[in-house]
Amino acid sequence: MSTFWSIFVTVIVLGTIAGCAALIIWTTKDKMGVAEGDDMGHDYDGIRELNNPLPKWWSYMFWATLVFGLGYLILYPGLGNFAGVLGWKSSYQNVSNVDESRELMAKAQEAQHINQYAMELDAADKVFGEAFRQLAYQEDGKSLRPITQIARNEEALKVGQRLFSQNCAACHGSDARGQAGFPNLTDDAWLYGGEPETIKATLLHGRKGNMPAWLDTMGEEGVQEVAAYALSLSGRKVDPQMAAKGKTRFVVCAACHGTDGKGNPAFGAPDLTDNIWLYGGSRRAVEQTIRGGRQGVMPAWEAHLGEEKIQILSAYVWRLSNPEVE
Repeated sequence: MSTFWSIFVTVIVLGTIAGCAALIIWTTKDKMGVAEGDDMGHDYDGIRELNNPLPKWWSYMFWATLVFGLGYLILYPGLGNFAGVLGWKSSYQNVSNVDESRELMAKAQEAQHINQYAMELDAADKVFGEAFRQLAYQEDGKSLRPITQIARNEEALKVGQRLFSQNCAACHGSDARGQAGFPNLTDDAWLYGGEPETIKATLLHGRKGNMPAWLDTMGEEGVQEVAAYALSLSGRKVDPQMAAKGKTRFVVCAACHGTDGKGNPAFGAPDLTDNIWLYGGSRRAVEQTIRGGRQGVMPAWEAHLGEEKIQILSAYVWRLSNPEVE
């Protein structure tokens, strides 16, 4: 605040304290002209008023309050621009406008929520952490149990199901059958491979799909022709002439999907011959995939769940597509 307002506030605050002190001194002196303890001549409902002073403890309490107030003003802000000996601030003092203040407050609230969440995770780990470790680790407590072994433990599968419901169901569905853009985890159509350790790697580090857009390269006619050929690979009825032209253009797609269209897990390129379409198998949906590309993202869960929980979750996900395992 400006110097003027700083002085104004300081004078008001100190003046109020000085006024209170003067009032206490004034009220402790006998100015009634009647001896202490004598009758004041007032009668109300049979009660006589005597000239008795204020109890000492009450006067001391008033003085203690004033001393406390002065001590507070020395330590903390309260006298204009004087920040107090401790330099404490109740709000952001380096902001220049209301919007900046709101932005900083929002960041502080977000940090508080994150800290609260972290504390809740720590508290939960104290309660359930040992149970996770017993399910995930061998008896020696050092090496992790194989995912296929955990997948045969019914108790571990129940825990894995709960982990899935809490962290994965929002995208893949509570039944793990997926939806447009999110793979079905109960079949054998794995983009990056369905081996236990591959599933774990996907959960640990996430995946980033990158199907490029081909409209600028092929043109709209080329997009339709390649879509026709891609659909024909899975036995769909299409215009044979368009499919033949699309096969010629498919050479640029074969780098990822293979010359036979069966895909390549190394790139996350799907098999185009199984009639399983992540973003929809209609002609329009396939054309849109070729025209605009797709950039699917599977987040990494290592920092959020930790390796023990991911080991159990991997076993549950692997078992979804291998229900015959006993």
